[in-house]
Amino acid sequence: MPDAADDAVYYVISDLHIGGDEQLEHVEFLDELLAFLERLETTDEDAELLINGDAFGLWEFTGADGPEKFDILVETYPELFEQLRATGEAIPITLLPGNHDHELAAYDEYVERFAEYNVELVQTESTTRPVGDRTIWFEHGHQQDPNNRIEDFGNPDATPLGYYYNTLVTSRAGKLSDRGRFNWLKDVQAVTPTERMPNWIVSKYFYREMNPLIRYAAIPFLFLFNVSAVLAVLAGLDLVGLWSLPVTQTEAFLGQFGQAGATVYLILSVNVTIAGLLLIVGIPVSFLIRDARKTIDRFGVFETDLTVDPSEPYEDAAREVFDEHPETAIYCYGHTHRPRTTEVDGRLLVNTGTWLKRLHRRDVIAGRLPPVFYPSYQLCAVRMTAGEDGIVVDYQGIDKPNPSAEELTRTERLLTLGREPDPSLPDRQIVAVEDD
Repeated sequence: MPDAADDAVYYVISDLHIGGDEQLEHVEFLDELLAFLERLETTDEDAELLINGDAFGLWEFTGADGPEKFDILVETYPELFEQLRATGEAIPITLLPGNHDHELAAYDEYVERFAEYNVELVQTESTTRPVGDRTIWFEHGHQQDPNNRIEDFGNPDATPLGYYYNTLVTSRAGKLSDRGRFNWLKDVQAVTPTERMPNWIVSKYFYREMNPLIRYAAIPFLFLFNVSAVLAVLAGLDLVGLWSLPVTQTEAFLGQFGQAGATVYLILSVNVTIAGLLLIVGIPVSFLIRDARKTIDRFGVFETDLTVDPSEPYEDAAREVFDEHPETAIYCYGHTHRPRTTEVDGRLLVNTGTWLKRLHRRDVIAGRLPPVFYPSYQLCAVRMTAGEDGIVVDYQGIDKPNPSAEELTRTERLLTLGREPDPSLPDRQIVAVEDD
């Protein structure tokens, strides 16, 4: 008789971050999530749905405590909980706590309340599922993140650094977002890693909140800053009589275009003057800024190569799991919001991504303008099951229109022309399982 695990199909989603103060309560993917749950309700597969952490943004509820947040969730999203109840009657639904909803592991009442909606809440850091004679290891992944690690898992008073960030910054952003020229601050949850926050704030201020007259006046200077800095040096050489050819050729070239050339020359002249003054002042200041930035980078406050999307902690954690539990073929986690697969020692790391908006940083094509953060959705459920050649891992995308047309200004799109992100999902992977 074949093992039941050979027919098991696991659907995995994570990082929904449903709920929060004021603007954070809006779930932009709610229709897609309901449709996905409805599809699972009618499946004829031997399926199970695992929600691998951060299903809810409980840290972002600052006006309620403990299990009373559950009542707010049910009241705010009645359709979702009724659909969970219906889907849970057809297939098992398992929920693991993440960091944003860590308190699910701290109160037994949550287990009872979710059970009313046919959701099994597992109050542990990880769980496993069989596939043939191998297993899949599931954990949210925040325990590998020093800023969000819960040292005393299950303690309702556990407050890692990430807790304060989300209760003080993220929650506050939800309360203030609708005061802007554009309701953008609520997307603070989509900024990952958090070290990108300063760059994101500067970008949105410049392209969305800055007075348009100031912005349009600054763009030519910032866009042409690199060119202007070079011309400022050449102009200096011309003034001291060392080399006048570049300036003379520039004047002659622009003079061919009449009034248009004169206008460009005027803009360049202003830019060159400002750039020259900045170069004179900036040389000594640059040494001070460089030294200060090195100090800041050591503390990981801003985005650096060391702070962005660290994969090494998860690879190390997976190796430990594979060594201690050799039957494990897949280490499945979330938390970083980046759907990806990585092969480690013949096994597979699987990141389930997020249902939140993704923000992809893109530098502008020239100048010293702030970067642009392209929004996209990569809604997906990771399907895992046994196949003829091993365990099949398949990212099943869920269509949702790209929001960049509505959320990016023409200026942002023009300055990043040809640099648009490709929010595609990882290809299907097969983890070969050798016979013992």
